[in-house]
Amino acid sequence: MSRLRLPRLSPRWAPYVFVSPFLVLFAVFGVFPLLFSLVLAFHTWEPASGLETMRFVGLENFAFALEDEWFWKSLGNTAWLALASGLPQHLVAIPLAVFIHRSIRRSRDVVVGAWFLPYITSTVAIAIMFSAMFSTDFGLVNQGLKLLSDLPLVGALFPAAPVDWLGRPENIKPAVALIVFWRYVGFNVVLYLAALQTIPKDLYEAATMDGASPLRQFWHITLPNLRPMIVFASTLTVIGGLQLFEEPFILTGGRGGSDQAAMTTAMYLYRMAFDFNDFGAGSAMSWLLFAIVAVLTWLTHLALGPKRRVQEET
Repeated sequence: MSRLRLPRLSPRWAPYVFVSPFLVLFAVFGVFPLLFSLVLAFHTWEPASGLETMRFVGLENFAFALEDEWFWKSLGNTAWLALASGLPQHLVAIPLAVFIHRSIRRSRDVVVGAWFLPYITSTVAIAIMFSAMFSTDFGLVNQGLKLLSDLPLVGALFPAAPVDWLGRPENIKPAVALIVFWRYVGFNVVLYLAALQTIPKDLYEAATMDGASPLRQFWHITLPNLRPMIVFASTLTVIGGLQLFEEPFILTGGRGGSDQAAMTTAMYLYRMAFDFNDFGAGSAMSWLLFAIVAVLTWLTHLALGPKRRVQEET
């Protein structure tokens, strides 16, 4: 009985064969949608009528997006949420990572895991939980504010009446920003904690022998050595903040809340394509958002990146 023999694979082509499944999946689900959206940005298209209904319109979709007041409103909402949720992440994550690195030894993994848990938790579960917490009548947030308002000395600083967090435009933005901050601050803590472990201990020992206080060591040793990680983490925050979609979408039922106060640009271009059936304008907005993300990422690296040393010729 003869055995079935497979053709022998040449060592020259073996690497390409083994990596081909990833390349095929990446081309189908990554490259093709990207290129198709670029083509759609210059066309109008009725998806239900097939590809033959695509009509080239040039830059009309981009002109429409730039003249659309709701597109600019969504950009303003996105910038507000990105700044309000992104900046506090790093202002809290850096000192917290330093505290964990210096003060917690045995249970460090448990503490870091607890802070990292919100990042890996389902967005739907997070949105449902915070929807209940921000409930006007029975939410934990309003119940806590009521308890604080009853205190004799600090009660005047907190509202006694229930706050409509998810129904009023001026309240829904801080609520969404708080959720985004709570979810991603632990991720930044992990990044900064990993960077802190690469700083040589000899620097701190030498600074201690010279009489440097912990605060001076933080400013002159810790922060300069954390600078590459600050650039990396800040870049991720800028990109993620400008592409914010899941939290406000689920929390507001995909509508952006009252007066569209929490409608981000990613939400608006999604609605433009799938609710208003204008895939051309939605694609054009997505590429405009890509350009904004690229420019702001470059500016972030320019502002926080390493400074070039200018050598003077003598």
